[in-house]
Amino acid sequence: MKILVAVKRVIDYNVKIRVKPDHSDVDLTNVKMAMNPFCEIAVEEAVRLKERGVATEVVAVTVGPKAAQEQLRTALALGADRAVHVETEERVESLAAAKLLAKVVEEEQPGLVILGKQAIDTDNNQTGQMLAALAGLPQGTFASEVKVENDKVQVTREVDGGLQTVELTLPAVITTDLRLNEPRYAKLPDIMKAKKKPLDVKSPADLGVEVTSRLTLEKVESPAERKGGIKVGSVDELVDKLKNEAKVL
Repeated sequence: MKILVAVKRVIDYNVKIRVKPDHSDVDLTNVKMAMNPFCEIAVEEAVRLKERGVATEVVAVTVGPKAAQEQLRTALALGADRAVHVETEERVESLAAAKLLAKVVEEEQPGLVILGKQAIDTDNNQTGQMLAALAGLPQGTFASEVKVENDKVQVTREVDGGLQTVELTLPAVITTDLRLNEPRYAKLPDIMKAKKKPLDVKSPADLGVEVTSRLTLEKVESPAERKGGIKVGSVDELVDKLKNEAKVL
């Protein structure tokens, strides 16, 4: 079975986000970029399935600028066999990304598609669901456990009420949650080997998909700084401050 795993280039989660002085966007100048953490989990799960003999090939795919090949090479170093880069400098929205991935799915015909449940930059949590709808595949989202047997996959999902297990017929789409696994670190020999693994570059035009943004980014602002807490001497003082200062009563 072939597994297709999607990854995204985002600002490293350890980096403090800066807004441009004109508030037009996030400032990416000299900012460290990395693979989206949920995508790391997706790559790890795909590689583990291959190591267990469930899959025979893992293909990493990304949509983004030329620099995003860095994240594809990371996926290759972590255990993916080859990569597909849909290169575009446009701001790609979730629906356009899902359409491009659907075309890659059509070409590659994987038995399983794994994505992170959301990207930490936009936090939309919708590309996986849109991909499943466009490709006409069953989906299991927010996966905390994945078991593949024959032509079925059982996905244990994290939902508001606890855990829910669904059984899907392959091929299917899965989006990963935090507790699915702990991603490994790429070893230096694997990083060197990744440089020689095949990486195929395509354009949205090659796949027949229009990626022009349909949304306009009006303004970006940093969140307001939170004020420090205070201690009160009595319940009456607390009620007074809630009523007259916080004005929540």
